Amino acid sequence: MIFSLLVLSPPSSQASLSAYQFANALLLEKHSLYRVFFYHDAAYNGSSIQCIGQGEFDVIKAWDTLQEQYEFDRVVCIAAGLKRGIINETEALRYEKTAYNLNNEINLAGLGELADATVKSDRMITFGG
Repeated sequence: MIFSLLVLSPPSSQASLSAYQFANALLLEKHSLYRVFFYHDAAYNGSSIQCIGQGEFDVIKAWDTLQEQYEFDRVVCIAAGLKRGIINETEALRYEKTAYNLNNEINLAGLGELADATVKSDRMITFGG
């Protein structure tokens, strides 16, 4: 079965952790993960500079490791990212910013990518609110 995930909560939330745990479990069960779409405050999952407290589970790093192992797509909604200061090099130039911080393994794209994931997946599971 092909799954996609819509994550709406920041990396510090239980919903974000649950999304990661669900993704890990479905991949271990030999299902496919097409795309993880980070929307609203979940855009913070795309930050390459976020630091996690000592002893805390680093869900951002865990997503990186999982994606490296299973090769699925991760996307931060461009509108949500821009509002929260999560941008790539292209958007930094466009908005005349001096820096960018989007994780290199994550794409910045619009809601069309969420619609695409809905069409190409058997199930779209939402985490957070």
